[in-house]
Amino acid sequence: MKTIRAGVIGVGYLGRFHAQKYAAIPGVELIGVSDIDAERAQSVAAECGCRAFTDYRDMLALVDAVSIVVPTSHHFHVARDCITHQVDILLEKPMTVTLTEADQLIELAEKHQRVFQVGHLERFNPAVMAIKPFLTTPVFIESNRISTFKQRGVDVDVVLDLMIHDIDIILTIIDSPLQTIHTVGAPVVTSTTDIANARLIFANGATANITVSRVSLTNIRKMRIFQPGSYINVDFANKKVMTIRLGEGELASGMPKHDIEVRSFAGEDALYNEIEHFVTHVRHRTTPEVSGRDGRRALEVVLQVMEQIKEHQQLDLYRSIQKTNGA
Repeated sequence: MKTIRAGVIGVGYLGRFHAQKYAAIPGVELIGVSDIDAERAQSVAAECGCRAFTDYRDMLALVDAVSIVVPTSHHFHVARDCITHQVDILLEKPMTVTLTEADQLIELAEKHQRVFQVGHLERFNPAVMAIKPFLTTPVFIESNRISTFKQRGVDVDVVLDLMIHDIDIILTIIDSPLQTIHTVGAPVVTSTTDIANARLIFANGATANITVSRVSLTNIRKMRIFQPGSYINVDFANKKVMTIRLGEGELASGMPKHDIEVRSFAGEDALYNEIEHFVTHVRHRTTPEVSGRDGRRALEVVLQVMEQIKEHQQLDLYRSIQKTNGA
C-alpha cells in the first residue's frame, strides 16, 4: 500500500485535530504542519511527530495531500497554491467566500486532476451515515442546531458557520431542485446574524425547516425526517438514530402498530472517518463523497439564505427609521 505523505495547513483548534488523525491513520505519514504562529506550529508538530513550518508553501513539495484549516477568507488562495503544486486538498467548509472563487477552484482541480474534498464533517457522523438505508421519499425535515456562545467562530455569520452543515445534508437527502427559500435572522450579541431560520421548499413539495443559534443556554444538534410510513430522528451530538416504521394492524388507541429501533455510535470518530475517506480517494485517484461541486452546492444555498436575511434586516431598519421620523 502506497504511503500517503500528508500535511496540515493551519493548526488552530480544529487543525490540531486534523494533524492527530493523519498521524493515527495506517498508510499515512504526517510530514508536517504549518501555521503563521510559529509556537503553535512547533507545539503541534512535537505532539504529532512531524516538522513545523510557518510558510505552508515550503511544505508543498514534500506532501501528496493536505488539510486546509485556515480562516475562510484565506481558503481560496491557499487551496489554489496547493492545487497548482499538484497537491490534493481537503478544504474545510465553507469552501470559499464567493461562488466565483468556488468555481475557479473546481475548474483548477479538474485541470490538474487533483482530489478535491470539502470538509462537511457531519456527512461522516456515523449517525448520518446510518440513515441512508432508511431514506425513501422525505416530505418534511425539521432541523435544530443550537449552541452556547463561544468566542471562536463569531467572525462569520451563524448561517455560514452552523446552518451550512444542515443545508448540505438536506440537499443530499431530498432529490429535487430547490424552489423557494423563506428566512428570518437577527444579530443578538455580535454584529453578524447569531440566530436564524430558513424554510426550504423543493420542487417535489418536500420542505425543510432549519433553525440555528449560537446564543442558547444549551446545545442541541438534531434532525427529524418524516416520510410516508416512517420517521427518523438523528441526534448528531450523541451519534444516535431512532427509526419508527409503521407495521400491520392498530394499537388499542387506534395508532398504527409500529417498530422502533434505536442505534448508537458513540465510540466512532467523525473526523477520523472524514480524513480516512479523503486518504482513500487520494490513494485511488477517485472522487470523494463530498466533492468540490457538493461544497459549492451547499455554499450557493447558504449565500442565498444570508442575502435574504440581510435584505429583511435592511428593510426592517428602513421602516424603523421612517417610523422614528414620523413618515
